[in-house]
Amino acid sequence: MLRTSCRRSLGGILRRPAEVSAFSSTSIVSSHQPNAPLDLDPSFQVLLKDVDISMLRQKSRHPTAENPHARALRELEVFPSDAASEEEARKSPAALFGSQRIGAVVLPFELQQTITRLIAESDKPALHADASRLFGQEDDAEWDTSYDVKYKSRRQAARHAERDGTAFASVALPSHYSAISAVLDHVKQRMGPEWKVERVIDWGSGTGSGLWASSYAFQKEAAPRSPTEASVEVEDVELSRSTVSTYLGIDKRDGLARMGRRLVKDVKLGGLSISWQKSFQETDRIQRTEGGDVLALSAFMLSSLPTPLARKALVKEMWESGAGTMVLIDHNTTAGFEYIAEARDYLLRLGRKEVEDPETEGWPIRGSHVVAPCPHDGACPLYHPGSSTLICGFSQRLQRPAFVRKTKHSGAGHEDAGYSYVVIRRGTRPIPVSTGSGRIGEVGKRELDKIAQDEAPIMELVVDGEEHPSASADSSPTNVTTTTASGADYAVDVDSSATAINKEELESALRLEAYSWPRLVFPPMKRPGHIILDGCTAEGKIMRMTIPKSQGKQPYYDARKSGWGDIFPHEPKNPPQERYQPVRAKAKTVPLSGEHIGKRPQPKSSKEASYGKLSDELKKQKRRERQLRLREKLPNVDSDR
Repeated sequence: MLRTSCRRSLGGILRRPAEVSAFSSTSIVSSHQPNAPLDLDPSFQVLLKDVDISMLRQKSRHPTAENPHARALRELEVFPSDAASEEEARKSPAALFGSQRIGAVVLPFELQQTITRLIAESDKPALHADASRLFGQEDDAEWDTSYDVKYKSRRQAARHAERDGTAFASVALPSHYSAISAVLDHVKQRMGPEWKVERVIDWGSGTGSGLWASSYAFQKEAAPRSPTEASVEVEDVELSRSTVSTYLGIDKRDGLARMGRRLVKDVKLGGLSISWQKSFQETDRIQRTEGGDVLALSAFMLSSLPTPLARKALVKEMWESGAGTMVLIDHNTTAGFEYIAEARDYLLRLGRKEVEDPETEGWPIRGSHVVAPCPHDGACPLYHPGSSTLICGFSQRLQRPAFVRKTKHSGAGHEDAGYSYVVIRRGTRPIPVSTGSGRIGEVGKRELDKIAQDEAPIMELVVDGEEHPSASADSSPTNVTTTTASGADYAVDVDSSATAINKEELESALRLEAYSWPRLVFPPMKRPGHIILDGCTAEGKIMRMTIPKSQGKQPYYDARKSGWGDIFPHEPKNPPQERYQPVRAKAKTVPLSGEHIGKRPQPKSSKEASYGKLSDELKKQKRRERQLRLREKLPNVDSDR
């Protein structure tokens, strides 16, 4: 029976293909006509046609296509932002010049590529472990990029040198690069286009963060290109296009210096000469008359030195190198700020000694002054040795590359690098000049145009044949002048406006004025109807300035759009209020006033008097007294027994 059933099932299976073929053959014979067209909605047909055209365009895209809609766009192509340009136009030229915000710093492709190659050759789990050991915190909320690791022996340090260098390049180098780039960008703006840098001496070079930042900050002008190439290609910075011809890195940490050499090994350098040394030599000094294009840089090195004597020796070497400009950067911690303030005082003291010395009268360049961030050369009002609680620090955002996110095991796309800095330049401080130019932008022009319309005489209707009144011949005033309550000039020629002076003359005038503008050392406090700004002024004091709406639309708009670290050009309507800290001892005494400098006022937790609490305290006190009396009587009772 089993054999019979198997035969029947096998026969059924063999008969099915014949039936299927017969069915298919009959269907083919019967349907000799093509398929009838689909009856689609006209709007749906137009949509399908547009999809076909877009697909053809996508397939035929080419970077050099004549049709702009058919050109292929590169992945990293940057388009101008209309919103940013509109905001810049609304700001006054002076406020725009004083703005220090450069947006999020993005590591150039050349630097990202060389670090990615370095990480690809390393062990990824070991790299994360080394990064956590060197820069991680206990709560894993933030990473500290200061490198102050100490090993028990030189053999152990040599064994960890390469691994520490790789971890430093993947975590600390991008953060340090963003801070140095922000400082150099601001210094370039303050110095002007005539300031060129051809030689960089970097104390504490590490893996070369100062090398990459300075080389990318000072680039040669690009050659003119055709409109087609300019619209397609992305202008990227490269080491080979840098105006810096000589870079000298000074660092005793062999592991970091060795890693810095590896990073530039396969990179086109062009005319850039790079060298590393363990110490600064006498032969590296130059004449100060030739140091105008030399930059002395020390970034995040002072806090890693163990003693004050070592820090003083480093700053003295920077001064004796002959460099015309000295830039010192450190972390925005209390210790980092105090180290920067100490170096600032020391360099200014050396400059004053040169000016007072009669033997230096014939020198072409004498003295020193602060370019940024201080608007004065006096003592820092926030610096109290050993007991500083408020610091002069700033922050720069970095767009994290992929290797930083993978090394830190973090999904955050950005991080903020905090830093304190000072820029010292040889020579006497420029004489402060106040021209009041560049204080009006689009917001101010609109306000002045409205005032001009309101003050214009009313024109009467004239019937044909009647003579026009002479008063209406010149109905629009050419000058509109308004004066704020503070007495500050708020005037402009409506017809000529700001075109009377060209852009270069305006920038040179603002560059001189900026030496006396207050620096916002704390974030602005924005209130309804007024803005509160805490700034370090030219008098060497921390002053609180209030910019109300009644001062004018342009000053109020500039104050509302100002940020932490900017220099503010407008004078306040009312006299500013001095905010100071009393002199503190190392024991950190409680300040009598000024403890809320730069902080938003917090609601005071006042303990109001309550009769219920007072009665409870009285009951507790009576209960304690009763227990004491009972304890005093108990020994007497025991003695009677």
